Amino acid sequence: MKRVLFVCVENSNRSQMAEAFAKIHGSDQVESFSAGSRPSGVINPRAIRAMNELGYDLTQHGSKSLDEVEGAFDAVVTMGCGDACPWVPTSRREDWALPDPRHMDEDAYREVRDDIERRVKALLASL
Repeated sequence: MKRVLFVCVENSNRSQMAEAFAKIHGSDQVESFSAGSRPSGVINPRAIRAMNELGYDLTQHGSKSLDEVEGAFDAVVTMGCGDACPWVPTSRREDWALPDPRHMDEDAYREVRDDIERRVKALLASL
């Protein structure tokens, strides 16, 4: 089983959606995690709504720190956190320069969500 970690600053939007898409599309082949360098402690209600539109219940996730995630990963994806994302050992690292959708209108928020889904699918296909 492959292990993938998605990292952003607050672990409340982008990385949470990426973890969800990896769970959806990775089936039983991928174990996915998300964490933040400075976690907010809550999942953004807009992320919950955006994923609910696709039939995924993001309320089952929790916003967590990198300190709470253990083990080795086959891939670590950072999402626009720059220097705020500390080094996590992995054989594959990607940085997805995704805008933070927190203050975007609903259509733009969905575009970011859908971009994350496309990127996660491509990542999983290449593992």
